[in-house]
Amino acid sequence: MTKSMTDQRPAPPRPIANPPITSPCIMVCTVDGASGLCLGCYRTLGEIAEWSRMGEQRRQQLMLELPSRIERIDPKLR
Repeated sequence: MTKSMTDQRPAPPRPIANPPITSPCIMVCTVDGASGLCLGCYRTLGEIAEWSRMGEQRRQQLMLELPSRIERIDPKLR
């Protein structure tokens, strides 16, 4: 006896893809030694390394903070 098409189990649901992680990276990956900040996105090396593991709320908080960090970078490097 063979099973008909209607007797087959439905396929399991596909996992929902995670939304892309927002990032301030502009591909100018040079760290200023004096301030410890990336000249492109103004994040520290630690923040860059942790970015994909941070919660969205923490990332958003940092995104709001980043523009003010330009003041920590030598004007000659901006």
